[in-house]
Amino acid sequence: MRRVSELQIREAIANFNYIGRLKDRRPYGSGHINDTFLLTFEIGDMGVIKVILQRMNGEIFNNPIDLMENVVGVTAYLREKIIENGGDPDRETLNTIPNKDGRSYYVDSKGDYWRSYKFITDATSYDQVEKPEDFYESAVAFGNFQRLLADYPAETLHETIKGFHDTRARFQVFKEAVAKDVCGRAASVQKEIDFVLAREDVANVFGELLDRGEIPLRVTHNDTKLNNIMIDNFTGKGICVIDLDTVMPGLAMHDFGDSIRFGASTAAEDEKDLSKVSCSMELFELYVKGFLEGCGGKLTKKEVELLPMGAKVMTYECGMRFLTDYLEGDHYFKVHREGHNLDRCRTQFKLVEDMESKWDTMQAIVRKYE
Repeated sequence: MRRVSELQIREAIANFNYIGRLKDRRPYGSGHINDTFLLTFEIGDMGVIKVILQRMNGEIFNNPIDLMENVVGVTAYLREKIIENGGDPDRETLNTIPNKDGRSYYVDSKGDYWRSYKFITDATSYDQVEKPEDFYESAVAFGNFQRLLADYPAETLHETIKGFHDTRARFQVFKEAVAKDVCGRAASVQKEIDFVLAREDVANVFGELLDRGEIPLRVTHNDTKLNNIMIDNFTGKGICVIDLDTVMPGLAMHDFGDSIRFGASTAAEDEKDLSKVSCSMELFELYVKGFLEGCGGKLTKKEVELLPMGAKVMTYECGMRFLTDYLEGDHYFKVHREGHNLDRCRTQFKLVEDMESKWDTMQAIVRKYE
C-alpha cells in the first residue's frame, strides 16, 4: 500500500462529520495493517474530544464497503445489548463517526477508504502479556463478545477474507504446494510435510461437524490477540473488543484456539530452540476459566467440549500456512531471515505435539469449568 500523503489526511479530516477545532494530530498505535491517527478537537468551553481516523488497507481488505457493513451491523447490535445490560456503550464497543454524507466510510480523491471512531478514554491495549491477569481479562472480554452476539445472525455477515479458517481448504492448498514444489524446497522439509499429512483428520474435523449441523456458525472476531482488547486504566478489566476488520461467520473454537496458540505458548512464534516451546497448562486453564465465564453459558455443550480441539486446529492450521508459504517462496508472511517461515512452522508443530501429549489434562481443565 502506498504511503499516505498529507493532502489525503487533510481531505479525510475535512470530510468526516467532526465538530470543533482540530488541535492536534498524530500517528497512533502499533498496528501494521491500516494507517491510524489520533485527532484531538477543541469544543469551545466543553474541553477536548479525541477520535481515531484510519486509512483502511485496500490490499488486504479488497471490499471495504462489505467490511464496514459488518462493523456497523455488529457494533449497532452490541450497543443495544450493552445499554440493555446497563453498561456504557461509548466505552464498551466501537462507535463509528459518519462522514458528511452519513456513510460509515469516506473515499478520498486517490480512491482510498477511510473511517473514523470515537476514541475510548482511560483505557489501554497491550501488545504483550505483562501479567497473567491481562490474559485472563482478554479471555473474559472475548467470551463476553460471544455472549453478546450469540443471537446475531452470523450468516448475514460478509466474509471479509474468503475461507480464512477453512482448514480443509488450506490442507488442499498445502498439498498443491508440495506437489508443485516451485522453489525445490520440499525434499529438505519432508519431516514437516509428513507431520501435516499425518493429521488430515485435524484439518477436516470442524468442517465435517459443521456439515452435519453438530456445531453452530457464530459471529467470530478472528484476531483474538491481547492488543485487540481495551483494558480499563483504573480497574484493570477488559472493557472493549476492538479491530473488527475480520469479524465474520466462523466458529467459537477458532477464536478460543487462536488465543491459546499464541497466548499460552512459552516461546516466541519464531523461536529456533524448540526445547523452549510448550503450551502452558497454567495459562490454558486461566484462559478457559475467563472465556467460559465471559460466554455466560451461551456456547453449546459440544462447543465447550471442542475447545481443546480449537487450540490444536488453529495451531496446526497456522503451522501449515507457514510451511505452505515456505514451499511457495515466502510471498505471504513477511520474513526477516533465511528459513524464517520454516522456524515458525516448527514452533507451531512443536506446540501441536505438546498439546497432544497433554490432551487428557486439557480436556479435564475444560470439564472443570463447563
